[in-house]
Amino acid sequence: MKDVQSQRDTRNIPIDKVGIKNLRYPVTVRDRREGRQATVAIINMYVDLPHQYKGTHMSRFVEMLHLLKSEVSLKRFATLLEQMKKHLDAASAHIEMTFPYFIEKQAPVSKAPGLMDYTCRIMGSSNARDEVDLISEVNVPISSVCPCSKAISDAGAHNQRGEVKLQTRFKRFIWLEDMIELVEACASCDVFSVLKRVDEKRVTEQSYNNPKFVEDVVRDVASRLMQDDNIIWFSVSAENFESIHNHSAYAHITSGPWPV
Repeated sequence: MKDVQSQRDTRNIPIDKVGIKNLRYPVTVRDRREGRQATVAIINMYVDLPHQYKGTHMSRFVEMLHLLKSEVSLKRFATLLEQMKKHLDAASAHIEMTFPYFIEKQAPVSKAPGLMDYTCRIMGSSNARDEVDLISEVNVPISSVCPCSKAISDAGAHNQRGEVKLQTRFKRFIWLEDMIELVEACASCDVFSVLKRVDEKRVTEQSYNNPKFVEDVVRDVASRLMQDDNIIWFSVSAENFESIHNHSAYAHITSGPWPV
């Protein structure tokens, strides 16, 4: 049959990224406690398209996902990127895989168990020099109490739930749980799915005694990452969904541009 995608295009304009977006696909990721965890990912896959080709072969992206055999690992991610370039005649390839990750977490006093879900993402790219770049991302809900509100109020202080997004590049494999726990340790208090009354008392008082601006949160996370020799680059942002304002508070730190 005629291969329309491979026909020549005369406009002489290359395309940076072409491919598929928002594909739901079952995957298995590494779990520090259980070994493996099954989840469902939203996957974006792209390659560059040279100026002479009319289009890319979209069906090949889905076919190549079977190379992962549903398991996400650094080795298989790198293999898939190289296969994308090979089978689609591309110089570069890019994958984004976003998925919910569940961790069983006990309440601080009653020890009542509950499942917390965290939105995680793995991004991978391979360039024309076959250099593979991998980024791991976690989105972590947190609780924070405003230091200014506490300082100026006769009673109480406004508090809110927020979200911290942490992206890292690393030398050796890093557990998602390690990234999540690092962020939670830098909040006024972490967030739980199950809390009894004794737990609510604990987290309320802990937050009040540990007030944090978004600026404090990102600086605390950055300070810890700067002391970790395994981390070669990071980006951390914090957004508080303010309880007394009609806007969010936001702060962001990146360790610097990724070397070309």
